[in-house]
Amino acid sequence: MTTPDIIIAIDGCSSTGKSSFAKILAKELGFLYLDSGALYRGVTLFAQENGLISKDNVVSADLEQALGRLELSFGADNRTFAGDRCIEKEIRAMGVSSQVSPIAAVPFVRRWVDERLHALAAGGRVIMDGRDIGTTVFPDAQVKIFMTARDDVRAQRRYDELVMKGENPVYEEVVENLRQRDYIDSHRETSPLSRAADAFILDNSDMTISEEVAWVKGLIKGKFALYDD
Repeated sequence: MTTPDIIIAIDGCSSTGKSSFAKILAKELGFLYLDSGALYRGVTLFAQENGLISKDNVVSADLEQALGRLELSFGADNRTFAGDRCIEKEIRAMGVSSQVSPIAAVPFVRRWVDERLHALAAGGRVIMDGRDIGTTVFPDAQVKIFMTARDDVRAQRRYDELVMKGENPVYEEVVENLRQRDYIDSHRETSPLSRAADAFILDNSDMTISEEVAWVKGLIKGKFALYDD
């Protein structure tokens, strides 16, 4: 199946496996994968390391000007870099996860990230995942998917992910973090998390990634009347 030069937007709540799914789908289709969430996490880490966000999640106005010296990019295996420094491990830790939603709710941060995403997506053949890709960043994306899963499934996935990374998470804290992020993401004033009217819902509570990829391939094949090569 030869997929046309389209943009695929994948949105959904945290810990639905958006990033893992998008990376595998991009490889299957020969598309470029852009992780918008990694950019927000990179900004969050930058704010933390420069004292621009407080323990009470108050974001300093100085962050807007400071972003002028932040260079985020994607390297081999989709790892996130700040300049020449790989920050992939740091941005996936609970410390960053606990403050990424307040950072992502700041309008000038969202503009900064959106500008970089648009530059990277020029020409199409791109897959992006996040909270507002299909509604705000790329409202004209040819394929939009909204991923969801049961709360208990999402919490267990996030817990297992942290354990695999060598951390010692407390399950109850993971559950509370997910609830807080869902609330903040859905109620923020700028680009709240919501399903685009033309997005297809993918509930992957009881699906493997292979089944998810097959589901999307079938969706694309039907939407564009494609045939196997």
